Amino acid sequence: MTTPMSPTDPTPGPPGGSSLGHHPLPGGRHSLSDVLSGERLGGLLLLAGAAVALVWANSPWRGTYAGIAETVVGPASLHLDLSLATWAADGLLAVFFFVVGLELKREIVAGTLRDPKTAAVPAIAAVGGMALPAAIYTVVVLVSGVDALHGWAVPTATDIAFAVAVLAVVGKGLPVGLRTFLLTLAVVDDLLAITIIAIFYTADLAVLWLLAALPLVLLFAVLARLRPVSGATRVVVLVVMAAAAVVAWAMVHESGVHATVAGVVLGFTVPAVARRGEALSPSERYEHAVRPWSAGLALPVFAFFAAGVSVVDAGGLGSVLGQPVALAVVLGLVVGKVFGIMVVTTLVARLTPLEIPQGLRPSHLLGVSLLAGIGFTVSLLISELAFEPGEMQDGAKVAVLVGSLISAVLASVVLTLQRRALRDDPVLETRAQL
Repeated sequence: MTTPMSPTDPTPGPPGGSSLGHHPLPGGRHSLSDVLSGERLGGLLLLAGAAVALVWANSPWRGTYAGIAETVVGPASLHLDLSLATWAADGLLAVFFFVVGLELKREIVAGTLRDPKTAAVPAIAAVGGMALPAAIYTVVVLVSGVDALHGWAVPTATDIAFAVAVLAVVGKGLPVGLRTFLLTLAVVDDLLAITIIAIFYTADLAVLWLLAALPLVLLFAVLARLRPVSGATRVVVLVVMAAAAVVAWAMVHESGVHATVAGVVLGFTVPAVARRGEALSPSERYEHAVRPWSAGLALPVFAFFAAGVSVVDAGGLGSVLGQPVALAVVLGLVVGKVFGIMVVTTLVARLTPLEIPQGLRPSHLLGVSLLAGIGFTVSLLISELAFEPGEMQDGAKVAVLVGSLISAVLASVVLTLQRRALRDDPVLETRAQL
C-alpha cells in the first residue's frame, strides 16, 4: 500500500509533479504528526506490532493473546458485536484505506497517473506483478490437490509502506526514477487490490444497504468541498463528516462488501486540487490530519492482531511452511512478483514505444521488483478473507511474513550492489537524487 516520503527527508520527490508524499504544515513546520507519518517510523511501528504478536502468540501466555483477539465488543442490535481482531481488520484498517483513497484520487487527478507516458510502464508492470503470483499460487495448489484456490489473491498485493521504507534505508543515492517507478506501480497495485477485495471477497451482497450509504457518502463529499472555516463552524463540519463516515462504514459493513472499501470511496470524494488562495488541496489537508492515526495506530494494531499466528500449536515453523498454501504464497511473493514485473517491463520496453522512467534499463528495476514482493498488510487481510480461522489461514499468514522478509532481504542486497555499481555509470550517477 502507498506511503509518503518522510517529512524530514531533505531530498526532492519524483519529478513530473507527482503528488505522492506527505506534506508538512505551511511554512515547513513539522509536528509529532509529521514524525508519525514518516515512512521509516511507520514501517517500524508496523513491524513492531507484528513482532509483538508473533512472540506473544508463541509464548507460554499465548492463550491470553488469543483471548484478547477473540474478545467481542459492540452493539449486537446493529450487528456490530465483533471481536477485537475483526474491529482491527474491518474498522481501524478503514482509516488506512481512507488515506489510500486520498492518494489514489490525487495521483489520478494531479499525479503520476495523470500522464499516460509516465504511468504506462509501471502500471502494466503492476498487472504482471499481480497476475504471475496468482498463477503460481494456482498451479501449486492444483498440483497439491488441496481445496484452497480461493486464496489465489494472497500473494498478489504489495505493502508499499514496508517497500518504500526499505528503499529509503538502502536506496540512498540511487536514481530517482526507481522511486517514481515503485510509487506508480504501488498506486496501481493498491487500486487493483481494492478491486479484488470488493469483487472476489464480498459476502452475500445486500444492495439496499449500499444504497442507504450513498446519501451519507454524498454528504461527506459536499462537506469536504467547503473551504476551510474557523471556530465553531469548522468543528461542526468535522463532527458531521466524521458521523457520516462512521454510519456509511457501518452500512457498507452490513451490505456484505468488506468495510474497508468504504474508506477508499470516502477518500475518493475529497477534492485533490488546491483552489485559489489555498496552499494545499483538501486531500492533502485531510491526509495530513488522518495519516498519523493510520501509521501510528491503525496499521500497528491491525498487524498486532493479524500476525499473531501460533506456530508452536501448529507443529513448528517447518510444519506450517510445509503446507501447500504456505509454499504457494511464498513462491508467489518471492518469485512471482519479481518475474512478473521484470518480464512485463522488459517486453513493454522492447516491443512498444513506451519508455521506462528516467531512461533506466529493465535490469535497474530488479531491486524495486524484489521490493514489490513485500506483501504484509493487504496480503494478511486477504488471508483472513480467503480462509476461515485454522490451519490454512495460519499457513497463509506465516507464509506472507516469511515471503515478505525474504523479499526485503534480497531487495536490500540487490539495491546495495546497484548503489555501489552506480559509481561506475556516470550517466545514471547524474540522475541519482534519492
